[in-house]
Amino acid sequence: MKQNSTRISAVMAEVQSRIASRIYMPGARLPSVRAQAQAMRLSVSTVVEAYERLVAAGVIAARPGAGFYVAGPAAPLALAQIGPKLDREVDPLWISRQSLEADAAVLKPGCGWMPASWLYETGVRRALRALARSGATDLVEYATPLGHPALRQLLSRRMLANGIEAAPEHILLTDSGTQAIDLICRFLLEPGDTVLVDDPCYFNFHALLKAHRVKAVGVPYTPNGPDVELFGAALQAHAPRLYITNSGIHNPTGATLSPVIAHRILKLAENSNLVIVEDDIFADFETTPAPRLAAFDGLSRVIQIGSFSKTISAALRCGHIAARPDWIESLVDLKIATTFGGGRLAADIVLAALTDSGYRKHMETVRLRLAQQREKTIPRLQAMGIRPWLAPQAGMFLWCRLPQGKDASTLSRLCLKEGVVLAPGNAFSQSLSAGDFLRFNVAQSTDERVFDVLARALAT
Repeated sequence: MKQNSTRISAVMAEVQSRIASRIYMPGARLPSVRAQAQAMRLSVSTVVEAYERLVAAGVIAARPGAGFYVAGPAAPLALAQIGPKLDREVDPLWISRQSLEADAAVLKPGCGWMPASWLYETGVRRALRALARSGATDLVEYATPLGHPALRQLLSRRMLANGIEAAPEHILLTDSGTQAIDLICRFLLEPGDTVLVDDPCYFNFHALLKAHRVKAVGVPYTPNGPDVELFGAALQAHAPRLYITNSGIHNPTGATLSPVIAHRILKLAENSNLVIVEDDIFADFETTPAPRLAAFDGLSRVIQIGSFSKTISAALRCGHIAARPDWIESLVDLKIATTFGGGRLAADIVLAALTDSGYRKHMETVRLRLAQQREKTIPRLQAMGIRPWLAPQAGMFLWCRLPQGKDASTLSRLCLKEGVVLAPGNAFSQSLSAGDFLRFNVAQSTDERVFDVLARALAT
């Protein structure tokens, strides 16, 4: 009886997930009882019972002789209900909430940002003081559609250092790197389209793609970039519209794209309708610049985005998009439609911080501290049987495999009870194939309690 109840619940969850993600819209006819039973390899009676329970709950309606139909108005979009139901410990939205809502006593080796003391607070304070003395226009007016001209000019020069030729008028300022991706998705995608992501990749890519109701397909990531053979196979099998990846330092692995892999990926993209979105948020952490797809491509089919929340201040929401001119024109319209003017004050502060005489020394110090902290953290983890997938050249992340037989979700649950927030591997994996991995942020792993709590959880 219990087994049958579980099967009924599975049918109900499948239907409700499709309604929540708006695959099934109000008035849409559900698959017939027989078709649903065949698709889920269940008995017809199980599906009948599930459908009847959904009717009783008012989720669907039965029409005699015509089948079952989705009832009522469109359900409010519930991201947590889209796709497979994940343990909260590996749900990207839940992990982000835990890290953002945690008080100062909670340790966060699983979060994706540096401690406040590692960010450029002094530069931000200087910029705020200078801005307070500026004219009223700077303090109260909307930004121009493209955004702060001087900041765009500076970004153009910074990109040129990595071989990317993007004129200031081909750069659009956004409220964040996340908003940059959101605008691009609005511009290029329709619900049901396919998007390629690295497996593993930054977990909020998964959450954002759910919000756009598109299908994400993971391509295994190697120490030198995506697996080229499987990347080509995914292009053939799924005809994706976008590929979203990190340039420079990869999140969560810390890997670096090789020139050979970059050229082969672009060659494959040439023979398809694929557009590549390259997230360059970790550029200032690099000691030696990695190849940029946007540089090799000339911003033809590659769009580059970035922000400064990891290096200057997470409180300043300012990102950017660099793309071909005709796309920038349309993206400006989308920006106005969704946010109107953008963050003028944030752009002013970011510009002042970047051109401040102390920023270069600040980043030199950060890179040195990260290198020192990686050297300290790796042996501490290895002593517990937690081994890095590779030794990153730069950045804050270590992608680590747990000892045999240990599950990252279970470990995260145990550590959370003791005030330590971890980032389990399956939050980053579209295929859910990283159940024995954790991502560690070395900048957030300086407290001895992190390792004490980990050791106790591993011994459980």
